[in-house]
Amino acid sequence: MLLEIGFHKEMFDLYRRAKEEAGYNSIYFLKMLNDVEGLQTARILINEPIQSGFSELWEKGRLDLTIEAVIFDNPQWHPLFRQEELDIVKKRLKDCGYGPALNAP
Repeated sequence: MLLEIGFHKEMFDLYRRAKEEAGYNSIYFLKMLNDVEGLQTARILINEPIQSGFSELWEKGRLDLTIEAVIFDNPQWHPLFRQEELDIVKKRLKDCGYGPALNAP
């Protein structure tokens, strides 16, 4: 439960950082966070085809501000996700040339 609360806070921080650092203001993401909380939001977005937010952050050179990167770069969040979801995250980042994902086994 505490891990889920921490992840929820991390997702709100991600929203804030994307807005401040990349000029990306995703009202859709914010609404999802408020409606179903961070973990469910991440699961929904991971299990759908690549969303416009991921694409826009990729175009801005800020894949580090994606849900996928937050999960991939922080092993503390891995227990919250199924292995299939972690595999999707890794593949999506690797396919887009995200540096840390390129070196992962």
